[in-house]
Amino acid sequence: MGISIRAYARHRGVSHTAVRKAITSGRITTEPDGTIDPEKADMEWAAQTDPAKQRGEHAKKAMGAKTRVKTKPVPKAALRAVDETLGDTPPGDGEVSFLRARMANEVLKAQTAKVKLAKMKGELVDREKATAMVFDLARRERDAWQNWPPRAAADMAADLGVDAHTMEQVLERHLRKQLAELAEIEIELR
Repeated sequence: MGISIRAYARHRGVSHTAVRKAITSGRITTEPDGTIDPEKADMEWAAQTDPAKQRGEHAKKAMGAKTRVKTKPVPKAALRAVDETLGDTPPGDGEVSFLRARMANEVLKAQTAKVKLAKMKGELVDREKATAMVFDLARRERDAWQNWPPRAAADMAADLGVDAHTMEQVLERHLRKQLAELAEIEIELR
């Protein structure tokens, strides 16, 4: 035999309406006679209520509570994601509390907002556009260099007193060698 809904509400420090909602939603269960076992109900309430939504005295207890509640195991990928986001290692035995997970979510939201703001300000560039621009710039520079030997060979040949055609061929051969070496350089835009 337990206590009444109103007595449990006083025990919890909440309204009887909150207790009724908890019973209706299945967060706490009643005894067959309709009364509430306070110890069992307190454990159920703690295990199945979001600490961020609790108010008053029990909210303070929930935030600092060290009681273990039987919960579903969290996938290791989720644990790593929270640790990566927060940039630290979890306290204790690697479990993620609701508060740590919520903090990780808020950190991700802030990071996303920061990236969106930087993009709106024009501080970030689109990777595909940047890659296309670098490729286009390299192509134009290559074309400019390939057009240089025919223009410069005659002047250089006159200064050195050699045949202009031979000078152009030598310049083109060395230029192609240089361009081939430059073509091996890979640019990685991450």
